[in-house]
Amino acid sequence: MNQIKVIVAGPRGRMGQEALRMIEKEEGFELVGCIDRKHDGALVRDIEGLPNLEALIYTDAEACLRDVGADVLVDLTTPDYAYKHTKLALENGVRPVVGTTGYTKEQLDEVTQLAEDKQLGAVIAPNFAVGAVLMMQFSKWAAKHFPDVEIIEKHHDQKLDAPSGTAAKTAELIQEVREPHHQGHPEEKETIQGARGADVDGIKIHSMRLPGLVAHQEVVFGGLGQTLTIKHDSHHRESFMTGVKLAAEQVMNLDTLVYGLEHLLD
Repeated sequence: MNQIKVIVAGPRGRMGQEALRMIEKEEGFELVGCIDRKHDGALVRDIEGLPNLEALIYTDAEACLRDVGADVLVDLTTPDYAYKHTKLALENGVRPVVGTTGYTKEQLDEVTQLAEDKQLGAVIAPNFAVGAVLMMQFSKWAAKHFPDVEIIEKHHDQKLDAPSGTAAKTAELIQEVREPHHQGHPEEKETIQGARGADVDGIKIHSMRLPGLVAHQEVVFGGLGQTLTIKHDSHHRESFMTGVKLAAEQVMNLDTLVYGLEHLLD
């Protein structure tokens, strides 16, 4: 089987480093380039802390996507960069696999149309941990029977967006099966603004940001005389690499954008 040629955007980030290690171990992948804000012209192996890989680093994303002959771009950067890189990848015939959250609906519509125009696959996933994807799907199922629900997501203190893409996606899935309604006492009043969290059709979302955390979420359902908690914890960023690997393999067989790893699971 031919190797899938991969570019990684954000190789020095924590997630980017894990992606490089995964590519180094997997026989089905070949790293052919990296996109970074620094170290233009250096090799990956020359950067302290990165694996012993020969691929060239580019600061010019368009030049990298145009010149190295890649099949897939794995982007694990920030929302602004990921959006730009996704468009550049598709324009240059490269299939993006994006793990960054924070896309707007308008941006998703735009890159979906671009993928379809180019007849290229693309995957954008709020979370690449398979357990987290199952947690979201189980929550959607549970919401049919427990419509009163709150989401508590906990992440490291360097995360830029709140709520997390996983929490937002969970709420979106629950909305598909739950009628909007107010939860709690009808005359409830916040004595400190924000105490009850964000509100999505009555679903409350609470975000925690603390050092020592990686990525964690609880979806808590309440019913008569009972509660149900569906919980997932990522204790290490390698937990996301199974999903990245799956998406990079499956994107080769797609001709449109897929939003959410659940659509790639059997």
